[in-house]
Amino acid sequence: MPSAEIVTIGTELLLGEIVDTNSAYLARKLRDLNIDIFRTSTVGDNPQRIAEILQETMARADIIITTGGLGPTVDDPTREAVALALGVGTEFRAELWQQIIDRLARFGRTPTENQKKQAYVPIGAIGIQNPVGTAPAFIALKGSKCIISLPGVPREMEYLTENEVLPYLRKTYQLKGLIKARVLHTAGIGESIVDEKIEALEKLGNPTVGLAAHHGRVDIRITAKADAEDQADNLIAGVEQQIRRLLAKDIYGVDGETLAGSVLPMLTRNNWPLVSLEAGTNGTLSQTLAGEKQDAVFLGGKIITQLPDLDELAIMLQAEQDSLQAKCGMALSLRTVEKQTDVDVVIITPAFRVKKHLSYGGHPKSGPAWAVTSALDIFRRKLAHLID
Repeated sequence: MPSAEIVTIGTELLLGEIVDTNSAYLARKLRDLNIDIFRTSTVGDNPQRIAEILQETMARADIIITTGGLGPTVDDPTREAVALALGVGTEFRAELWQQIIDRLARFGRTPTENQKKQAYVPIGAIGIQNPVGTAPAFIALKGSKCIISLPGVPREMEYLTENEVLPYLRKTYQLKGLIKARVLHTAGIGESIVDEKIEALEKLGNPTVGLAAHHGRVDIRITAKADAEDQADNLIAGVEQQIRRLLAKDIYGVDGETLAGSVLPMLTRNNWPLVSLEAGTNGTLSQTLAGEKQDAVFLGGKIITQLPDLDELAIMLQAEQDSLQAKCGMALSLRTVEKQTDVDVVIITPAFRVKKHLSYGGHPKSGPAWAVTSALDIFRRKLAHLID
């Protein structure tokens, strides 16, 4: 099985001016091809430093994928850096240049002289035309190693990965197996407790089981390697069944499912329109509820500036429900004093009422996300109890 590393190139990444999303995308795609990924790196727009990190990476990995640095400007040095790492020069490719000319002509433009730089690749490299941009990519080989250089623009990088890179890797490395993952989402239970309950499963070799903690929730990732998708599905299903038996109602969803997405459908089924009221959360609750596909049952949210106590919050929420003729209401009042974050939660439905005070020991800036997650989990569990 080949191994791979990802190198993202751009001083703007090192300075935090933009967020690297390319690595995550490529890692998922490589994972699905059953290619092991051991490292990702970021380096600025310096040819010598790029060449050095590529040489280090070639000593460890079979496949190196770079993103960025393929533009026409002086600070786009990837072509030269890859050539330097391989000990070769660069050469002009007329077909790449023609593709750039033709693409710009579609928009009534002619290329500038510096754009001709983009038609150069390391000597002997495989040129890859870019039909969705003006930065051609290339694959440079050295023995059994290959360096695949892609544009940094995410949509261009994704298009070329799907249409050029993945087919090339499948054919070159005769990749037949795959890696598949499934994520179970839990809430209302700490990472240490989840770990304690499923510890034996975390020691498995295939599938593997890992945890990732977030604000008020813990994700459990099950990853299986197999020759075919149905085999991977069966491996994952067996472990998932065990986890569900151990954690039961602590699990609220899988993969792209959300906590709010587990609450709103239950309200829809009961014909219980919902309103929200919040203070100190920067509108996080209403934004979360409004962002769901099943948001028709959500009538809207109100943000208030004062921080009422628990009893006042309940009175204000009831008034808001009466005003909008909503059967359900959900309210949060979040306050932070000397790094101690507390939230009052009120939930009113035709079947039950909740008035609860919770405390949070994490960073205050994470307080709104934690408060919303905690409140939605309380709501979810209460609604699930009604159904049961």
